[in-house]
Amino acid sequence: MNSTAEAHRTHWIAREEQAERLIPLVGGLYRNHGVVTSIHGRRLIGLSTIDLIKAHKFARQVGAQTMSMDASTAVLEALTALKPAPASLDIARLHAAHRDRGADMSLLDFLRQELADIVADDAAESEPRDVVLYGFGRIGRLVARLLIAHSGGGAGLRLRAIVVRKGSDDDIIKRASLLRRDSVHGPFAGTLTVDDENNTILANGTLIQVIYSHDPATIDYTEYGIENAIVVDNTGRWRDRAGLEQHLRSTGVSRVLLTAPGKGDLKNIVYGINHDDISAGDSILSAASCTTNAITPVLAAIDEAYGIVRGHVETVHSYTNDQNLIDNFHKGERRGRSAALNMVITETGAAKAVAKALPGLAGKLTGSSIRVPTPDVSLAILNLTLENHADRDELNAYLRAVSLHSKLRQQVDYIESPEIVSTDFVGSHRAGIVDGLATIADDENVVLYVWYDNEFGYSCQVLRVIEEMAGTHPAVVPPREKVTLESMRELGIGV
Repeated sequence: MNSTAEAHRTHWIAREEQAERLIPLVGGLYRNHGVVTSIHGRRLIGLSTIDLIKAHKFARQVGAQTMSMDASTAVLEALTALKPAPASLDIARLHAAHRDRGADMSLLDFLRQELADIVADDAAESEPRDVVLYGFGRIGRLVARLLIAHSGGGAGLRLRAIVVRKGSDDDIIKRASLLRRDSVHGPFAGTLTVDDENNTILANGTLIQVIYSHDPATIDYTEYGIENAIVVDNTGRWRDRAGLEQHLRSTGVSRVLLTAPGKGDLKNIVYGINHDDISAGDSILSAASCTTNAITPVLAAIDEAYGIVRGHVETVHSYTNDQNLIDNFHKGERRGRSAALNMVITETGAAKAVAKALPGLAGKLTGSSIRVPTPDVSLAILNLTLENHADRDELNAYLRAVSLHSKLRQQVDYIESPEIVSTDFVGSHRAGIVDGLATIADDENVVLYVWYDNEFGYSCQVLRVIEEMAGTHPAVVPPREKVTLESMRELGIGV
């Protein structure tokens, strides 16, 4: 064999062996301590050998500092020795911090100092909180997958029940089958066992009670050992306080979260933007819409750096279950026409809803939407007029830095690829992904293209809101930095 080819093959095998050694370290930190590890925002939990290699390569693609697997192994072994409390830890940024600020210390001692708040003997661990899913549609099933996957060592959130209307004699079998198999998001990562006599589904050690009910106000959840529960209403049937208050009349319920835009005086929460507005007295909250969650963080970053005078949001949105598969009667305008055959112009309240999370943009945005024949992943086109001049390269560099280092790094992602298409974003944990190569900047006029998995990305945002309501959201370490144009210019980034 050619010596060069053999050298590449040998190098690849060595990388595979390194990645294989990472898997038990990542899994042990999560199972035993509830620690979610990532590399520049790319989560490592449950990744295969190949996916771990790709996660390490990602840094080069976004211009971030690279992370070798030897360095990852060292950080993960040190974290295992420290036994931290539940947290979200970016090991690439911890490694960089040790290199830049703690070179005179051992990695273990540096991490012990850096993570003092979560490795101390008295570090607070949250009590598990019961969660009930009212409805089990597209969002309900994805939130269920996330809750099961996030069960970790037993602290945090516990999915205890789902509530549905019984559709057939074998209803629970069908519900479990829909949880097990998904045409868009693939198979469930684990095992499912159905007990149709007791109406339960056992999913990766999580026992889920299936409750059949037509009335959200008459269920006694305490009969199933459920107390102080957060009910996540993903039916969309009720959008206002009066309708959602029905849940609070059921025994065992303390709070309600709506997975749709709330009406009236309900707080619409976009995690990362206004989650600090959640107070102990808020018994009913809304997680806004998928589009609002996708665009609000990007708009917040742009407004902070450049100032937004006005703008229009055009959403190219995958069809949804409320549209007709073929032409038939529908009470909504145009939605009666076949979703599988047509692009359908429809209304969206996402642009106006941004103001509920970002009051400074009230009255500055308009919006419209086109439903298209794809099952998932949508695209928001932000056509903005800014207060200050925007250079395309500097703007992209700023948004890249926001995605890597800022307080919005769990919400905003950034990518540059001339071949990227919508299906490449299925399963993204971020609320929105800026397509840097599509950015247009002409003085004060800017057009940004933001992809988003309107199902999974939104469900991740919903989960973050539930964690905030329950007081179980893990600490994010290292702390988020404040990314500004001024600091970037000082460093010569994007100039």
